[in-house]
Amino acid sequence: MIQKFILFALVAVSCTTNPHSNRRQLTLIPQQRMFSLGKKSYEEMKKKETLLTSGRTFRQVVSVGKNVAKASGIQFPWEFAVIKNDKKINAFCLPGGKIAVYTGILAVAENEAGLAAILGHEIAHAVLRHGAERMSQALMTQLGLVVADISLENTKYKRMLLAAMGLGAQFGVLMPFSRSHESEADAIGLRYMAKAGYDPYEAPKLWQRMASRGRKNGVPEMLSTHPDPNRRARDLARRIPSVLADYGKSQKKKSLKLIY
Repeated sequence: MIQKFILFALVAVSCTTNPHSNRRQLTLIPQQRMFSLGKKSYEEMKKKETLLTSGRTFRQVVSVGKNVAKASGIQFPWEFAVIKNDKKINAFCLPGGKIAVYTGILAVAENEAGLAAILGHEIAHAVLRHGAERMSQALMTQLGLVVADISLENTKYKRMLLAAMGLGAQFGVLMPFSRSHESEADAIGLRYMAKAGYDPYEAPKLWQRMASRGRKNGVPEMLSTHPDPNRRARDLARRIPSVLADYGKSQKKKSLKLIY
């Protein structure tokens, strides 16, 4: 009973409303601690990977990244790295605005507006504190299983029940939670790219190209941490009217072809 009370108390004191999404979030880890973890991981990544540090590709990524980050209105210590890996179609963001782009994704982005959609998505992850939220959710899931372990101490089916609860937490909580973050970052990132002056109509086109490349490799959506690319394209297309006013007020950027 005491363990359950502690669990509920932690949730109560750690839930806040993120002003950028107007959604309640569970964030057990302070922002400065997350920034520190993000910077440490970022520096370790840069030592392990082959990076582009000059040339047009590097300049394009940094320029688009800075433009979209500025449009977010958030003064994080933004950094943008370009990892030379043409086989990896990916980009990622660490807490505190540490963003890396693999050269493999540039062929899918095709132009600077497509890149802005990718970077807007990653910048949104940072602003929305998704890293802290995911870590908090994982911690609470682990704590919940510990409480269950104690509560089921005298139950002969304890091992089976705990295994079932673990699977339920993975597929019923953590994966949908991750997919909802991706969709939320898509929506907020679309607004950021439009405010930065990049054509928002390029965002759904990006995900159509991603789908055509078989990005999901046949994994059912319910077993994936990311939504289906075609669904993302449809959702973004439906959201475009909501960001046209921002795009209309922006200083339009030419959608230059990416050089990679």
